[in-house]
Parts: sequence; C-alpha cells; structure tokens
Amino acid sequence: MIHLGSGQRGPLHIIDTATSVECGREVRFRRSFRTLVECMVPACCAFPPSSTSDALSSDSDSVTGTIFGHRKGRRVSFCIQDDIRSHPLLLLEFAVPTSYLAREMQYGLLRIALKCDHRRHKDCSLYDVPVWCLYCNGRKVGFAIRRQMTTADTTVLKLMQSVSVGAGVLPKPEDDGDLLYLRATFDRVIGSADSESFHMINPVGSSGQELSVFLLRS
Repeated sequence: MIHLGSGQRGPLHIIDTATSVECGREVRFRRSFRTLVECMVPACCAFPPSSTSDALSSDSDSVTGTIFGHRKGRRVSFCIQDDIRSHPLLLLEFAVPTSYLAREMQYGLLRIALKCDHRRHKDCSLYDVPVWCLYCNGRKVGFAIRRQMTTADTTVLKLMQSVSVGAGVLPKPEDDGDLLYLRATFDRVIGSADSESFHMINPVGSSGQELSVFLLRS
C-alpha cells in the first residue's frame, strides 16, 4: 500500500461556470482534458504520443464511461452506461483522492485494475462483486466498492446529459469544491466470466490520454 498524501499545492486554474462540451473534433477533446488535469494538479503537463493500443477481443462493444469526483475529495466515481441517458450498468467508487488519480493521469497512461478473490465471489456476476482491491499503474493503492445510484449521482449525470465526450468542471457548493469529470466512449471487452475491461477510445488521430479499467477475478 502506498501513501496517498495530498502533496504540495500550487496555483490552480479554476473554471467557475458549468461546462457543456460536445467534442466532435480531436483538438477540442485534448483541450478539455488538459483543462481538467490543470484543475486537478498544480502543473500543466504535455501528453506524450500514445503507444500502439492493446489488441482487443472480438467480443467487445462500446459504452459510455464517466469518471467524476470533487477536486478536494477522497473518492472518485466511475460510471458505465449503455448510453448517456440510460441507467448505469455499473457504478464503482474508488477510494483514492481525486488529486492522486489526476497525478497518475498527467503522464498520459492510466491502467486501473480491480481484483477480487474467486473463492469468495465465484457465484456472482463481476458487476455484483461488492468490494475490489484497487491497483493504479501496477501499484496497490486501496479498494473500490460497487454502490447504488444516489440522488446526488442522478443530479450530476443529468447535468452532463448534453456531453457525449469531453472533460470539464461543474461548480458545486459542497466543501469538497467543484466537481471534475471526464466522459468518453469505452470499448467494453469481455474476456471470460472472470475478466472484463474498458478501454477509452480517443478521437481519430489523437495522441492523448490512454485509460483502461480492468475487472479481474482470480
């Protein structure tokens, strides 16, 4: 387990109006994602060119994935939907600070692996596993839980209904500050009954963020 302290703080570029981003073009996607990271971490970072994508199974389809959390929060939510107006297929809460996840994102490559014990959860769907061990880029950093939708979640997702792909900030009155979000299309790949993964699809020609989430039962 590694220490997830808040670290040093620096000047933040704050957006104080709600954003609604419809990114049909790759350049708008990259600008909006860069703005999100600038709000979450002190430094502005350039993304290196992405490497060749991992080969995906033929048993795959596309879903909408949304990552959201308060700037000063200590938990980040990950929501998977068939489309932006449907009820979530899966809603997970990562027990890590928003700032830590942003620091991992700034290098342009983020692999989130969720692992559970096959002996304890062999008789249920992966989507019904209640608690996961959480790894970020190969390091164990805590845990994740599956949870039900709350009124606050419903409000947040409704505010983002006009956003199909993009990143931005929603001003919130809570002590944890503005709510940051990243929404994208993900390839959903089913490896077996014990493995499934979600791989963020960048716009054509983009060399930006590579993000994948893996569910593994072993």
